[in-house]
Amino acid sequence: MPAELKAGKKAPDFKLETTGGPKHLKDFAGQHLVLYFYPKDDTPGCTQEALDFTAHEAAFRKAGAAILGVSRDPLKKHEKFAAKHNLTVLLGSDEDGAVSGAYGTWQEKSLYGRTYMGMVRATVLIGPDGRIVRVWPKVKVKGHAEEVLAEITGKHA
Repeated sequence: MPAELKAGKKAPDFKLETTGGPKHLKDFAGQHLVLYFYPKDDTPGCTQEALDFTAHEAAFRKAGAAILGVSRDPLKKHEKFAAKHNLTVLLGSDEDGAVSGAYGTWQEKSLYGRTYMGMVRATVLIGPDGRIVRVWPKVKVKGHAEEVLAEITGKHA
């Protein structure tokens, strides 16, 4: 993750086509934004993460937070993914990689000795003032939505 993605720094601006229409960082001013990056729609880990954030969405909203999942999948694929799993969180399409590039989540990965570029599962919590509150650079899905919610509400286990 880029060095500029540290708590207290201004979050990189973005514009994304989402399942809720076009969104910019400024659209979330005055509330927390959970910006979570994930590799691919309809894969086991990504589906679970989206389901977990959807399951806790009311609690996030009550805490003054919005949720936006980002992958490089096209918007049509996001719409099918959301419909298939009854997802209510916003999903943003970063097909050109501009947002994942700005947030440092498009990285070299390796699998079976082969290296390739891919999306790293990471979450950036942006405060109501547009500044970064916390970064989770390598997310494990289990319990992650709850951990992010605890960070916002201050109710840590």
